[in-house]
Amino acid sequence: MSRRPLFYPSIVQILLILNGIAFIFLIAASGPIMESFALWPLGMMGIEIAEGIAPSFHIWQLISYAFLHGSVFHLLINMYALWLFGSRIEYAWGSKAFAIYYFVCALGAGLVQLLIASQTMSEGTIYPTVGASGGVFGLLLAFALTFPDERLMLIFPPIILKAKWFVLLYAGVELYAGVTGTLAGIAHFAHLGGMLFGFLLLVYWGKHPLKP
Repeated sequence: MSRRPLFYPSIVQILLILNGIAFIFLIAASGPIMESFALWPLGMMGIEIAEGIAPSFHIWQLISYAFLHGSVFHLLINMYALWLFGSRIEYAWGSKAFAIYYFVCALGAGLVQLLIASQTMSEGTIYPTVGASGGVFGLLLAFALTFPDERLMLIFPPIILKAKWFVLLYAGVELYAGVTGTLAGIAHFAHLGGMLFGFLLLVYWGKHPLKP
């Protein structure tokens, strides 16, 4: 495990600050920020939508989208989960491994969402993807694999489960919601993509351990 000097900010702390700053910028200049840094589907150039001409996809959106949030609640719930699960994982793994893992999960979630959105988009129903949820769901998987018997409580219904069962249940709900279209407006497959890429990275690290 890597050790940090006293008072040196953790990766989790840096991510929390950057997400907060990004939200302030989004409030101040919502249109330009969303157009340039939210994740937009491929092949949209010139397509007319209700707000005008749809913005274009840019490669940096595969990471920048993860720092934007559509509401205060969206920001707070993701940042709470990032702090709750990310802090434990960073302490257990070290900052280098944690940072690589988090951004791989966020990137993987973006790629999966890009594939899904680009295949299903239609005029008038085009919308961007924002939020750290893909990276957070990857952290949830890592937490369950690192601390499988840690007890977590669901908000609804308020029952306590071991982390390994909590993650399986959550993944099943996300898969069902994504396939059936339940809770429209939520990027369910992006969440699953974050988990998938996190799992693949952990498998790779199992064969090629990352040195702290």
